[in-house]
Amino acid sequence: MAEHYFEPTVKPFGGFNASADAKTLRAAMKGLGTDEDAIIEILTQRSNPQRQEIIKAFRTEFGRDLIDDLKSELGGKFEKLILALMEPPVVYLAKELQNAMEGFGTDCDVLTEILCTRTNDEIKQIVDTYEKTFGQSLENAVDGEVSGDYKSLLILLLTGVREEKAVYPDKAKEQAEKLFAAGEGKWGTDEEVFVVLLAHQSLAQLRLVFKEYEELSGKTLEDAIGAEFSGKLKNAVLTIVKVAKGKFLYYAEKLEESMKGLGTDDPTLIRIIVSRCELDLGIIKKVYQQTYDRSLYEAVESETSGDYKKAILALIQP
Repeated sequence: MAEHYFEPTVKPFGGFNASADAKTLRAAMKGLGTDEDAIIEILTQRSNPQRQEIIKAFRTEFGRDLIDDLKSELGGKFEKLILALMEPPVVYLAKELQNAMEGFGTDCDVLTEILCTRTNDEIKQIVDTYEKTFGQSLENAVDGEVSGDYKSLLILLLTGVREEKAVYPDKAKEQAEKLFAAGEGKWGTDEEVFVVLLAHQSLAQLRLVFKEYEELSGKTLEDAIGAEFSGKLKNAVLTIVKVAKGKFLYYAEKLEESMKGLGTDDPTLIRIIVSRCELDLGIIKKVYQQTYDRSLYEAVESETSGDYKKAILALIQP
C-alpha cells in the first residue's frame, strides 16, 4: 500500500449549506438544554473547510462565536473532540504541541507522535503556524523543554533536513554497519550516529538500511534499539523506524495502545482520529482490523460512552 494513499472517513458534505448548518446549530444550543445529536450530525459529517465556513456563517447570521457557544454548552471529552474538529488541522497540531510543553513537565510522547511522523512539508506548515499562533519559534520552544540527543533529533526534524526523495542503494550496507558499530558492536551506545542517520535519510533509504542491518546483525533494528536505548529517545527513534516501515501500522498500533489496559488514553485517541479522519483513517482501519482481528469501530465503541462515543464513532464510520 502506498504510504501517501488517501482514504478519508470524513469527506466534504454534498449539498453543503453553511448558513443552514449555522441555523441548525444555533437552534441546538438555544434555550434550555442542548441537542447534542444535531451538533454531532453536522460537525462530524462536514469537512474541515466546511466547518470553517460554518464558523463564519454563525458569526454573520447571529453575531456570535460558534466556538464560544460550543464551549459553554458541551463538556468533558465530548467537548474536547468537537473543539479539535473545529480547528484547521495544522492549527490543531500546533496547539497540541503547545499544550504538551505548557506548565510543569513536558509530554514528550505528544512531541514524538507529531514531529517524528510528518513529512518536511507538513512540519514546515506546523512550524509556520506555531510561530504565527504563539509568537515564538517552535524550535526555541522545543529547545527550552527537552535536552540531549532527543533534543538534537527533534531540532533536526524541525529544520527539515530529511532528504525525502534520495535513495542510495549502494550506501545502505555501509550505513547499516555504522549503526551496528555505534550500538550492538560496542560497549555503550553512540546515540548521535542513530539520530543523524534517522533524521537525514529518506524513508525509502531507511528501509534498505534496516534490511542490511538484519543481514549483518541477525536482529531487527527495532530489537537492537530496544536493547540499546531507553526513555524518550528510544520512543522517538523507534517511531521513525516504525513510520519508515509503515505509517498506517504505526497509527494502528498507537490507537491500540491508547485503549489497552485499564482506562483509555483519550487525548491520544482524539488526536489520531481527528488528525487522520480526513486523510487516511480508512486505510488505518483496514490495517487495524488485519493486525488485531477486530474492527477499530468495535474497539473504540467498547472504550467510550455517551455523546463522546457517538461523535468519535461518526468520525471512524463502521
